[in-house]
Amino acid sequence: MREFIFGVMALLRKELLMILKDARARIILVAPIIVQTIIFGHVATFDLNLVEYALLDDDHSHASRQLARQFDGAPIFRRTRTLASAAEIAPTLDNKRALLVLHIGAGFERQLNLGQSAPVQVLIDGRNSNVAAAASGYANALVEAFNSARTRERGGSSAGAANTIEVSARAWFNPNMETRWGILSALVTMLGAIQVMVLAGQSVAREREQGTFDQLLVTPLGPTAIMLGKALPPVLVGLLQSSIVLAVARGVFHIPFAGSVLLLYAALLLFNFALVGVGLCVSALTSTMQQAMLYSFTLLMPMILLSGFVTPLRSMPPALQWATLLNPARYGVDFSRRIYLEGAGLADIAHDLWPLALIAIVTLGAASRLFRSRL
Repeated sequence: MREFIFGVMALLRKELLMILKDARARIILVAPIIVQTIIFGHVATFDLNLVEYALLDDDHSHASRQLARQFDGAPIFRRTRTLASAAEIAPTLDNKRALLVLHIGAGFERQLNLGQSAPVQVLIDGRNSNVAAAASGYANALVEAFNSARTRERGGSSAGAANTIEVSARAWFNPNMETRWGILSALVTMLGAIQVMVLAGQSVAREREQGTFDQLLVTPLGPTAIMLGKALPPVLVGLLQSSIVLAVARGVFHIPFAGSVLLLYAALLLFNFALVGVGLCVSALTSTMQQAMLYSFTLLMPMILLSGFVTPLRSMPPALQWATLLNPARYGVDFSRRIYLEGAGLADIAHDLWPLALIAIVTLGAASRLFRSRL
């Protein structure tokens, strides 16, 4: 066991020296992450084509049902839950069962008939700020349409009539619905993932291309130890780059961190091992660094697009939603946002961690087996 540990540490040192010995390589590991984080924080945006909402109707009147039908009839809105009490609002938003909760208070119709303002509360999940802002805008538009229709029914002029419904919107986890909050909290995992995949994908291929692969054969290390030595450097690089993004998000953009740093890094460690497993499988199947680079980037683009970082998962076709279950980036984006913005605990992100652990075990085991067959 002692020889195994010393062997892995020696291989780890050798891999880190290969990565860090070139000054330009050291700059590439740090500078692009800082630049990309700042650029994403300023310019990136999201689109929205589906809003899943829950309804809490405390009035149960003809007017409240009309307003609910206004939402149900809109192509972009889809009701997923009908709540019975205000106590169900928090778990509905916390567990992402709906993006928006429409709360119609008691006395809604009576206030409208008296010509008074009838408040309607719209509660929005603000973890994805751009989506939350768009959903709030759509909800306001539907309320405006309801007001206009009601004014016409009463024989008034919709152009000059004052609104009779007053919308009170509140965004959870991101009160000001700032776009960069949702983007940078996800970039804590996503930016580091790119470098982790590339480094892991080139690891074994580099040995073959540089002619040092045969030297591994004469070492006392077995395939498992060699795989572990190859896996640790990209994992450490990924943690370093995630730390840089976290520091920029906190220090430059002043985005408050609501969760546990220890839990975040534990989840990042598991996430990086899952990515390294995928990268080492690619590396074991390729013969040159150019092939490894090409295959890594071929995998990276679908992984990013199917992660929920660019568009909400529920807006994707059902077949693609099933495909995302095999994508480690999906779980990385989710736990990163939930820990950073929501302050989620271990129980809240357990559904992200066990799939990552399973992916890491399967891919690292497959990479070790592929490497053993090549040996």
